[in-house]
Amino acid sequence: MFLEVDHIDVYYGAIHALKGLSLEVEEGSIVTLIGANGAGKTTTLKSISGVLRPKNGSIRFQGKDLNKIPPEKIVGMGICHVPEGRRVFASMSVMENLEMGAYLRRDKAGIADDLDNVFERFPRLKERVKQLAGTLSGGEQQMLAIGRALMSHPQLLLMDEPSMGLAPILVQEIFNIIKDINQKGTTILLVEQNANMALSIANKAYVIETGQIVLSGDAHELSQSDEVKKAYLGG
Repeated sequence: MFLEVDHIDVYYGAIHALKGLSLEVEEGSIVTLIGANGAGKTTTLKSISGVLRPKNGSIRFQGKDLNKIPPEKIVGMGICHVPEGRRVFASMSVMENLEMGAYLRRDKAGIADDLDNVFERFPRLKERVKQLAGTLSGGEQQMLAIGRALMSHPQLLLMDEPSMGLAPILVQEIFNIIKDINQKGTTILLVEQNANMALSIANKAYVIETGQIVLSGDAHELSQSDEVKKAYLGG
């Protein structure tokens, strides 16, 4: 299995945030994790990227246990995290932010190719290459956060609420970009409040409630489930 999260328990102090959570991500797929605010979606992504450490259970990427590997080495293994709220380096330029995404790489030709690909995918970033990231619009900052992650040349992209705070027309654009990134070979684990949009592009979906997976299966089939419709799709 490409990524396997196996019965992890994660705590914030005395708060038991993830309770025996398990999920799997197949190579080449888009998997989405949906649930209410505070259900544990962001905690799951932070645990995979090494920002948080499970007390119990294991996380394996291409058969390698990630539990004791520091976050920067996890990036070097091919996992990159696009965090909730974009988290661009506001006082640095667009170009400097993109360069930070490639900070572990030494393949200059590959970095140059990936930079060209980012500018082809996000022409607005090329137009604003010297502009400070903190002065970009919300949509442009989201594009920069995704572009910065792509500069690490990830095999697995963890995306946390990429559509948050964006106008509807930009939401559609961001989801088209996510599909395109996946079609070009990057596996994606997507956390998203817009469950309709997430389920429309995903292959598989998990529903999380209070730190536990309560439903999982084919994304299209789950989108037709009365339980999912009532709880997450406004139907």
